[in-house]
Amino acid sequence: MDKVTFNVFRLDPEVDEEPRLDSYELEFKEGMTVLQGLFDILERHDGSLSFRYACRESICGACALFINGSYRLACRTQVKNLGSEVTILPMPHLEIIKDLVVDMTPFWDNYERIKPYLMPAEEADLDKERLQSQADRSSIDEMIDCILCGACYSSCPSVWVDRSREYAGPAALLWAYRFLADSRDDADDERIALVGNERGIWRCHTIFNCADACPKDINQTWSIQQLKKDAVGRVIGLKRK
Repeated sequence: MDKVTFNVFRLDPEVDEEPRLDSYELEFKEGMTVLQGLFDILERHDGSLSFRYACRESICGACALFINGSYRLACRTQVKNLGSEVTILPMPHLEIIKDLVVDMTPFWDNYERIKPYLMPAEEADLDKERLQSQADRSSIDEMIDCILCGACYSSCPSVWVDRSREYAGPAALLWAYRFLADSRDDADDERIALVGNERGIWRCHTIFNCADACPKDINQTWSIQQLKKDAVGRVIGLKRK
C-alpha cells in the first residue's frame, strides 16, 4: 500500500452550516498511525484542521476518536490494519467544538462529582503511610487502567437521552467503584450516597456499549454492578467493608 485516503469530519460551528467529510490522499509509511496521518494533513495539506492529542503513548486518552466505525485511540491505531481508506469522526453524541474536537465538559463535571481521590477517616493519622497489600491493589488493577478518554461516555445510550447532562456515565461510576474498593479509602457511605441515585448507578441499564467501546478493554459495567450490589446490601444491612 503506497497511498492511503483519510476522510476526515470537518465542522466549524461558527462558520459552517453543515458538517462535511474532506478527503486527503497521504503517503503511507510502515508503522504509520492515524494520529501521524492527522499531523501530515495539518502540516502538509490543511493547517486549519483541529484535533486533540497529548502523550502519543495511549496513556492520556486525548486522541480518542470514532475511526472506521469503532472507538479507537488515534495514537496507537495502525493505518495498515484499517486498509487504504480511513474515515475519522469525532466521538458521537457530544457537542462539536471544531472538527474532531468535542466538548468534554459534562464528562469532566460528572467525574469531579464522584470525588475521584482517596478520603481517609477523620481520625486517620495522615502523617503515617497507609500500606496496601498486593492482593488489595490487584483487585482494582482494571479500574486504574482507565485513561478517561471518554469513549465509554460517548457510547452510552443513557448519556444520549440525558438532557440534563447530569448522568455520571460509565467512566465516573467505574472510578467511584475504584475508590470504594480501595482498602485505603474510608468514605464508603459518602461514595454510595453520591452515586446511588438516578443520576448514578440506577440510570445504567447494563447495555455493555461502554465495555465494547473501551480502547483499554475495561468492563465498566462490572464495576457499576458492584456499586449496585453494595447499595442494595446497605439497604438490607450488609456492607462490603
